[in-house]
Amino acid sequence: MIIIPARMASTRFPKKVITDIGGLPMVVRTAKQVMHLDSVVVAADDEEIIEICRHHGVKAMLTSTTHKSGTDRINECAQLLSIPDDELVINIQADEPFIEPEVVELLIERLNLLKEYELPFIMGSCYNAINAEAAQDPNMVKVVLDDDLNAIYFSRSPVPYNRSGAATYFGHIGIYGFTKKSLHDFCSLNDAPLEDIEKLEQLRAIYHGHKITMVKVASTGFGIDTPEDLERAKEIFLGE
Repeated sequence: MIIIPARMASTRFPKKVITDIGGLPMVVRTAKQVMHLDSVVVAADDEEIIEICRHHGVKAMLTSTTHKSGTDRINECAQLLSIPDDELVINIQADEPFIEPEVVELLIERLNLLKEYELPFIMGSCYNAINAEAAQDPNMVKVVLDDDLNAIYFSRSPVPYNRSGAATYFGHIGIYGFTKKSLHDFCSLNDAPLEDIEKLEQLRAIYHGHKITMVKVASTGFGIDTPEDLERAKEIFLGE
């Protein structure tokens, strides 16, 4: 199941998720990118989002207005839907109207493979190679990997520090997958100091000793974090 958390009261960009992108509200366009892959539900904090989604044929559920993160929001939605503990839950952000279905499929394939090992905790995400200039952007989260392609650390800083001159940088793509049980377990963990410092909730899992498997993908999509990103998105759709 794919669950898209959608919050109306964004501090940096109010009502971002319902902003028009090429004739469709952003959250609707994101949902329609992946609806052919699996069941899609938007987990929203506002009735206006619910109504907009339903008008466009996208299933939506009302969730609490007090959640600290989108992951907490999709966890509530997954519990309300009473899906099995071993079912995969894919978290796609509402501000990802350019998410490629192929990226989601690759993550699902990796997570289904891990399920065969009956691991107690399954969490995964995606990354791609970026250049040194992109690595300087704090809005582009970087990830460092171990030999088994598990995440060692995520940062808004350009990590690793390029003292040798031979650094390779990987950009994190903000899509996550869990089993429903692992999602619930993640949300039950105590907040980690690192996640508060970097404002990156995935660091909670690493801090508490859990592995996050990372899938390398080729992606040109981008999230819409700022008004400038929105203008770039509109230009792309107008260009089409």
